[in-house]
Amino acid sequence: MRRHPYLLLTWAVIGLTVARVDAQPGGRGDAPARPPREAAPIDLTGYWVSVISEDWRWRMVTPAKDDFAGIPFTPEGRRIGDQWDPAKDQSSGDVCKAYGAATIMRLPGRVHITWQDDTTLKIETDTGMQTRLLHFGDKVPENVQPSRQGYTLVHWETPERGIGAPRPGFGATREGTQGRALEGVTTKLLPGYLRKNGFPLSGNAVVKEDFDLFTERNGQPWFVVTTIVEDPMYLQEPYVTSSNFKKQPDATHWNPRPCSAQ
Repeated sequence: MRRHPYLLLTWAVIGLTVARVDAQPGGRGDAPARPPREAAPIDLTGYWVSVISEDWRWRMVTPAKDDFAGIPFTPEGRRIGDQWDPAKDQSSGDVCKAYGAATIMRLPGRVHITWQDDTTLKIETDTGMQTRLLHFGDKVPENVQPSRQGYTLVHWETPERGIGAPRPGFGATREGTQGRALEGVTTKLLPGYLRKNGFPLSGNAVVKEDFDLFTERNGQPWFVVTTIVEDPMYLQEPYVTSSNFKKQPDATHWNPRPCSAQ
């Protein structure tokens, strides 16, 4: 019996489609998932310096007491913030309240990003000499205790339209250099400050971050971290900031210095 050419073409298309599904992550016959380090769509490692082109009065110096402009504070947040006493923090030895995960990327200085292992990115800061660990995973371990940097879960952002870089237009995801970014959520924080002049941050705060990498036409790498702080106790709505970092060739200007109360 002679087969109709359109029928043969239909079966060929179906066969090709099945083969492509099998080749996609999660398809039939899919190989074990690669560790996050090996599967990284962007490279955030290296030395970076913060480039502060806005909000100087709150970032380059310690703001004046009661200067909470730009923060969507609740009455309770304002009340607690008005009680700021840096001398009290100094005498108690708790001078790193403004250097937690919600604020550290906002402070002027440099960061050094490396892989601690195949599933953990490490961010070290010369300002305040802090260390953040970004864990690729699905849940926070039960035995984690609150800390200044909390516990950060991250994953590589993937396009909504299947494999490959997102296409432009309605529904496209945010684009980094390769159409991917690093997304993170931090919990298990110690109470601290959202701004160095004593605006409070509760231990129930949640910090969400997006790290986007891009390259200028001259080849200079940058990354932007968008930080969203949610804290219903002291904020009427999420507090959103974006901070820019420019890649450095080496550690020449790395300058570790401890936290200060003011």
